[in-house]
Amino acid sequence: MGLTKQYLRYVPSGTFNVIASPDCNSTHVTLNGVSGRYIAVGACEHVIIWDMRLGEKAQVIPGENVMVSQIAASSNGNHIAVGYVDGNINVFELTNNEIVCVFAGHKSAVTCLQYDEQGTRIVSGSKDTEVILWDVVSETGVARFSGHKGAITSVMFINGKNCIISSSKDTFVKFWDIETKHCFKTLGGHQMEVWSAVLLKEERYLVTGSMDQELRVWKLNWKEKIKEEDKISQQLEIVKIEDTDNTEDSSILQCHQVGTLIRGGRGRVVGLETDLGQTVLACYGTDSLLELFAFCSDDEAKTRMSKRVKKQRKKMTKLKETGEVDMEVSEVSELLTLSDEVRRLSSIKLSAKLKSAALLLGTSGELRVGVTLATNTVELHSLALEDGNEVTCLKQITLSGHRREVRCVSLSSDNLAVLSASADSVKLWNRTSQACLRTIPLSVRPTSSCFAPGDRHALVSCSDGSLLLLDVAAANVMESIPAHEGGCSCVGLTPDLRGCYSGGSDKTVKLWQFELIPDPTGDSKAKVLSLLHTRTLELEEQVTAVRISQNNKFIAVALLDSTVRIFFYDTFKFYISLYGHKLPVLSMDISSDCNIIATGSADRNVKIWGLDFGDCHKSIFAHNDSITGVQFVPGTHYFFTSSKDGKVKQWDGDSYDNIITLDGHAGECLSLCVGGGGLHVVSCGGDGALRLYTRSEEPLVLGDQDENEEGLATGEQHAPVPGLPGLIMPTKKTIGAEKAADSIVECLSVCAEYDQLVSEARGQPVEPPVLMAAYNCNNSEDFLLETICRIRASELEEALLLLPLSASTSLVPRLAGLLDRGWSEPVCRTALFLLRVTPSLQQPALLKHLIQIQARAAMRVNEIRDMVGFNLHALQWIRREAESSAGEQLFRDATVARKSRDRRATVARARKRAIVTIT
Repeated sequence: MGLTKQYLRYVPSGTFNVIASPDCNSTHVTLNGVSGRYIAVGACEHVIIWDMRLGEKAQVIPGENVMVSQIAASSNGNHIAVGYVDGNINVFELTNNEIVCVFAGHKSAVTCLQYDEQGTRIVSGSKDTEVILWDVVSETGVARFSGHKGAITSVMFINGKNCIISSSKDTFVKFWDIETKHCFKTLGGHQMEVWSAVLLKEERYLVTGSMDQELRVWKLNWKEKIKEEDKISQQLEIVKIEDTDNTEDSSILQCHQVGTLIRGGRGRVVGLETDLGQTVLACYGTDSLLELFAFCSDDEAKTRMSKRVKKQRKKMTKLKETGEVDMEVSEVSELLTLSDEVRRLSSIKLSAKLKSAALLLGTSGELRVGVTLATNTVELHSLALEDGNEVTCLKQITLSGHRREVRCVSLSSDNLAVLSASADSVKLWNRTSQACLRTIPLSVRPTSSCFAPGDRHALVSCSDGSLLLLDVAAANVMESIPAHEGGCSCVGLTPDLRGCYSGGSDKTVKLWQFELIPDPTGDSKAKVLSLLHTRTLELEEQVTAVRISQNNKFIAVALLDSTVRIFFYDTFKFYISLYGHKLPVLSMDISSDCNIIATGSADRNVKIWGLDFGDCHKSIFAHNDSITGVQFVPGTHYFFTSSKDGKVKQWDGDSYDNIITLDGHAGECLSLCVGGGGLHVVSCGGDGALRLYTRSEEPLVLGDQDENEEGLATGEQHAPVPGLPGLIMPTKKTIGAEKAADSIVECLSVCAEYDQLVSEARGQPVEPPVLMAAYNCNNSEDFLLETICRIRASELEEALLLLPLSASTSLVPRLAGLLDRGWSEPVCRTALFLLRVTPSLQQPALLKHLIQIQARAAMRVNEIRDMVGFNLHALQWIRREAESSAGEQLFRDATVARKSRDRRATVARARKRAIVTIT
């Protein structure tokens, strides 16, 4: 039996109005070898790279249905890591936006990300209190560090010591050893949450920010050989040691608080940022002030100390001469203090609350600061590090989005333009390019909007009771009409398109008629559009929504008493009352054939009523929160609903089926509009995004459910491995890992059946199974290797962990044969992990295969190592030949050699200055 009804799927076709999400950080990126010009920010589920010179989007890295919470750019500028609120981390190639690898290990939002110095490893922290180290090259998790009791606020590498530092809301800062995968030191000198931490000055200082006005500066002393250039910094004495800081002589790390930096901003510390060279510290709190501190070099710090000591000695001499100080007072000690090491730069006062900051220090001493604000704005500021006095705003991107929350949205009759309104402005967008065409400033909060006939004008109702008539083409407010006393809740066109209606909190519904009047400003002789009040419908309660049927017969009014009153449109005579909702109706619509009316209420229900008798055909529990929008598709009984739960749903008004659910907004969905013919649907929400959905030609069968809607995570997220309580996997069990395990089991069964057929055929050709032929394989070894190589590297270990013992036992003998054929990397990983987590494999029957795997794996690994070493030295020989023939040297090596010569010359001059001749 065929389908009785055909539906077409609506697909997302655009997200706009978001310049930068407030819940995501920002970072400088390098595109085409250019730095300091591009800033990457999170925009809902996408990442936008803004060109701060042209003020336009340079690149968009797309995402899928999950909000971006953290981004980090690699040091080489080739990759960017994106963390999401579901705990996953995607690594993208910047040149083509392709996903390099996917890391699934956290079970809640990623709060911090950082690359190491070489760009080969990533450390991530999350709200699930876990810190995970990832290897980008092998695309796997290395270690999971568990120990914090609160959400992780920052993580960072100590590249010189192969360690990781993490801070958390549990007031602790922990130091982790990557090799042993354990915490070797805990810093407990904070009384409240540690909201951010950062390393400064060649990883010698740790600065932490908490709930108070002080930034604590800690000195890291490692008990190892001290370099010659570090002897100057050893003069920095311990100014203050907390009583809670119990120093252990046996620890390889001594961490002491050497002082504090006093902030000028209010509230807690939101974030601390530094540049790649760890020279400048930026601090911002819950206000609009960005404070900058510069950590001086050793030579500059010594110079500042000399000036300070000289000034203090002069002051001490004057005091001794006046007798205010005893003559026996000791001299000023020549010791470096924190005031000598750190100098305050000019603070940047911004127009709104800061959400993130990114620093980039150029070789010429210019500091570029990229900031994102709570008003959906990205700014780039410049500051000269030498003087630190004048701050210049290079670029400000504001026109590409509303500064406040979008309250209502509407589509033009030809589906070419989208009108959105917020408390700061009304914007007109091109639907196809999603570019902002016009911006009209507003000073009041809008409640609803619609295009006037001809799409050259628009009507906007406001919360102060006024009705605005806008000239869209000229981008100005033509007329502001005081329509209602109190708020004006809704506005819409009458079916004959000759006028409009409005409803307000003054318990009235007013009808207006369009008319052309002479231009009151006298600027032109042409007539302009205006509104003439014709009739008023008096009611008993405040009006929340109004609709007029297409046949001009009925006018439906939703009231604050949770009822919907229907009147005859021509006489305003009462016709029928629709009651049944427990809370007020917020939105409603009448179908094009005027047979049914759908009402959506704050009680989360949608009720479908018949207009002939006023009976309730169906009550549907549609959403998990208040329903904010209901609108029919023209010419059908299909209708869309939007809700504060963020979802947009399509329903069939005849069969009462939920056709499709569009997971759109991360916050509330505040308004909805269906375009002419139902080709396009646009919605606005609390996440600041305008989301456009387009009807495709893809048929939709009810009951089909996408795998993504079933949820990705199943079972335990990262439980300890049975029998090995010390082994905690960095990754978590996902649908992909389960599918990979099923594919391995299926492959082993197919290979066993095929090998049996080959043995029974006794040399006769055997046709491979269908699955093996689909992989373009003609033997079981190729089929097994292809199956293993198709598994994502980050999911391989979880897939092997899910294998039953029988499958693992049958897999091990086949691995030795694969190593014979020269495939080493995935096979070695598989063998080592199986032996690690499955002690039952160490049985006498498999001992022979294990010995073969050990010998062949070592041989293959040595071959690969020799090949890599040979290629490396061959490339070095080719480089030397090219340099000698051209008489040139590579730029990087030349600069390294020059810096080495300059350093030796500086040391030599310092030794000469130490020789003083006394005559």
